[in-house]
Amino acid sequence: MTSTDDWLAGFLAAERLPATYAQTVETVALPLAERIAGAVRPGGIVVGVCGSQASGKSTLTAVVRRLLEARGLKVALFSLDDIYLTRAERQVLARDVHPLLATRGVPGTHDVAWGEALLSDLRQPGPVVLPAFDKASDDRKPGETFEGSADVVLFEGWCVGARPQAQAALAEPVNALERERDPDGAWRTYANTALAGPYQDLFSKLDMLILLQAPSFDVVLTWRIEQERKLRERLAREGGDASRVMSDDQVETFIRHYERLTSWILEEMPRRADIVVRLDERRRASPVTA
Repeated sequence: MTSTDDWLAGFLAAERLPATYAQTVETVALPLAERIAGAVRPGGIVVGVCGSQASGKSTLTAVVRRLLEARGLKVALFSLDDIYLTRAERQVLARDVHPLLATRGVPGTHDVAWGEALLSDLRQPGPVVLPAFDKASDDRKPGETFEGSADVVLFEGWCVGARPQAQAALAEPVNALERERDPDGAWRTYANTALAGPYQDLFSKLDMLILLQAPSFDVVLTWRIEQERKLRERLAREGGDASRVMSDDQVETFIRHYERLTSWILEEMPRRADIVVRLDERRRASPVTA
């Protein structure tokens, strides 16, 4: 076995991934790493990876990072999830703007200015403390320190690179959550306005945009329910605390917060992303051409 084979076997075991994921590494991750490595220039580049919840973007991005490092490149990685506003800050938004803003995720619930600063600082010499977020406590936690300067910054997240909808598209609710809890459209308008403003400044820093394209939002919902069930089963096996694990109904309510923008991304982004990795209903990825 080569050292790469050894690393891959260890990674698959640590992430509880099936042996078949090795094929995804060969047909998707390796070509992505080659494309990214070929685009590196002095001063570094920022690569955005967009993918819906439970699409496997975090796992794939971690593999790509390792493959880039094997080429001798210095790689920093952080997620849009890592720059959420604090729980206290979102509670203020919930009180002053709309109650739905207490739930993390939609545009308007991230510290976008911090994200911009990170994308710049990570490509400069010196230490940078990476952001980190603890979803169990719904708040920030201490992050690790990265020693710049990075050749590649991998920036992944469910709406990285997204563009706002036209105002007219906001008029009709897309699901029961919007219909019952946002009848006047104030929440979705706030999120769309944020996406049209500060988030576009953040996303303008991307040098390359990769989209993991799910078949549909309904499939995303199925994936996310499966993901939570597996977490519940693992905690039961290991004797962990499953009290924070969501039921199927709770997952559906939670994921409906992202239905509007997820569906819009799947419709709009494929036409302009630099690389589109299409996923089937079983999350099998289409091969990428290096």
